[in-house]
Amino acid sequence: MNKLLQKLTADDQFIMEDYPTDFRPEINEEEAIQGLKKIRKEIAKIQEVIYAHNRYAVLICFQGMDTAGKDSLIREVFQKFNARGVVVHSFKTPTSKELQHDYLWRHAVALPEKGKFGVFNRTHYENVLVTRVHPEYILNENIPGIDAVEDIPKDFWKTRYEQINAFEKHVVKNGTIVFKFFLHLSKDEQKDRLLRRLEKEKHNWKFSPGDLKERALWDQYMNHYQEAIQNTSKKHAPWYIIPSDSKPIARYLVAKIILDKLKKYKDIQYPEMPPEIEQHKAAYKKELENQDI
Repeated sequence: MNKLLQKLTADDQFIMEDYPTDFRPEINEEEAIQGLKKIRKEIAKIQEVIYAHNRYAVLICFQGMDTAGKDSLIREVFQKFNARGVVVHSFKTPTSKELQHDYLWRHAVALPEKGKFGVFNRTHYENVLVTRVHPEYILNENIPGIDAVEDIPKDFWKTRYEQINAFEKHVVKNGTIVFKFFLHLSKDEQKDRLLRRLEKEKHNWKFSPGDLKERALWDQYMNHYQEAIQNTSKKHAPWYIIPSDSKPIARYLVAKIILDKLKKYKDIQYPEMPPEIEQHKAAYKKELENQDI
């Protein structure tokens, strides 16, 4: 898996075209499906230990174009989790209340508690992706000195990258393990998936004409994703570029990366029984055994 991790981990030289969207030449889909069944059980066991240990939190971030498979991936990878230990947040257009705060506020208040997993379906990176493609959205944030798109300073996006890096470094330093996954989908595969939404009645509800408007801006999105990843893939919170033309393989890769990284935290263990309880354990056991039902 180490070689695979190297293949999928981005750095500050990240070039979108160098990373595949289809991993089927390397991994068989059926093997991926069977592999996921085993891996998600192992992750669920680690989740229980993290919950009991109560020292770390785990934040898992998913970004990708429409139809990249974020929803189904979350459903399949975390299927075996105990519901008390995981919370999924899907970030939509900011509400009026959220816009009364800085752009990172709504993400900060949604961070997972110690002992829990938090899953961000779309993330704080929307603030350097969607707003980059549609800079007029920045005006909704009511930032002093920015009353028109032309007022956005040249270093605005660089500053946001720095703020995001500082935000992630802060949460990592305070015990949150951060995973960031970009679901890398080809434009052709997105076309096929959008067509299926129109052709299959049970998927019709997923289709929006807005999907086509955003698809027309594909090249802009790819350029801004590339720049964002180059500037924010750091050792403490690297980006993993997940080939996503095959949903089973994408799910397997995400699960495998999560499992392998969590296994490296050797200090995550079930807490030991306090000595004052341990020394009387036999007496407590005997008391319970002697009780009438």
